[in-house]
Amino acid sequence: MEENSNTFTVLPMSQRFSLKAGEKVEGDITVVNPVDAKEDFAYKAAVAPYGVIENEHADYTIDLVGTSSYTEIAKWIKIDNPTGTVKPNESKKIHFTINVPKNAPAGGQYAAIEISSDQKKEGNEGVNIQNVFEMASIIYGTVDGKTKHEGEILENNVPGFIVSPPATLGAMISNHGNVHEDASFVITVSDFFTGNVILPTEEDEGKYSEIVMPETTRYIEREINNLPALGVVKVNQTIYYNGNVSTVESNILICPIWFMILVLITLGAIIASVVHLIKKHHHKKPEVA
Repeated sequence: MEENSNTFTVLPMSQRFSLKAGEKVEGDITVVNPVDAKEDFAYKAAVAPYGVIENEHADYTIDLVGTSSYTEIAKWIKIDNPTGTVKPNESKKIHFTINVPKNAPAGGQYAAIEISSDQKKEGNEGVNIQNVFEMASIIYGTVDGKTKHEGEILENNVPGFIVSPPATLGAMISNHGNVHEDASFVITVSDFFTGNVILPTEEDEGKYSEIVMPETTRYIEREINNLPALGVVKVNQTIYYNGNVSTVESNILICPIWFMILVLITLGAIIASVVHLIKKHHHKKPEVA
C-alpha cells in the first residue's frame, strides 16, 4: 500500500455554547478528508476533559486527561456517530448532544471532542495510521448563573532592542474568575524614520485575541514579522481585557550582530589611529634653532 502523507481536518477547531441548567443543546463538528488523499479515512470520536497546565513561565500546556470542576461537561456530551468513514474529497458531520444537568454549576465548562484513526477499521483499504495525527475540537461552555469576572493585565511588554526580526511582544494576563475571558490585542508598527506603516497589512489587521482560562495566569506572545533587517520601528501594543486597557508604545532598535561587529571594528580603528597620532606627536623631536 502506498503511504498516505495527508492528514484530516476537523472544523471548527473550537466553538462556544451558552448553557442553562437542565436544558439539552445540540451541535456538530465536521471531519474533512483532503481532496488529494489517496485512501478512505476511518475515524473514531471521543470526548475528553479540556484544561490547561501552567508552567513556570505561565505558558499553557493543553491537558486532555486531568479533571476538575470545570470539566464536568465532558460527562454531559454524547456523540451520536462516534465512528465512521470519510472518502477522499468528502466530509462528514459528527453530531453530539450536551445534556446539562439541573444542578450544573454556573461558570465555565470545557471539553474536547477528539478525532483519530479508528484502528479497528484499518486494513488494506484504510489510511496509513502512522501518517494520521489526532485532532480535537474544543468546546467552551458557559453555564448561566452566578459567574465571576475578575482578572487583570499584569504585564504589557514591547522590547526596545532586537538583533534580528521577528520582534516578540508579550503580555501577562490573570483570570481569577470562574469563566474564560478574551484578551484582545491591537498592534501597530511603523518605520521610525519614514513613518511607513508596517502593520496592519492587507493580510494581517494587527488584531487578535486569546482565551485566558479561569483561575489561571497566562503569558501570551506575538511575533511581528516584515521588519527591516536594520533600523528603528515604532510599535504600539494595546490590550483590552475584562474592562481594563493597557497601552505601551516603544521604539525598537533592530541591530544585527554583524553590524555591531562592524561598528566595533570601525571604532577600534578610529581609536587606534588617534592613539597612534598622539604617540607620534609626543615622540617628535624638537627642531634645533
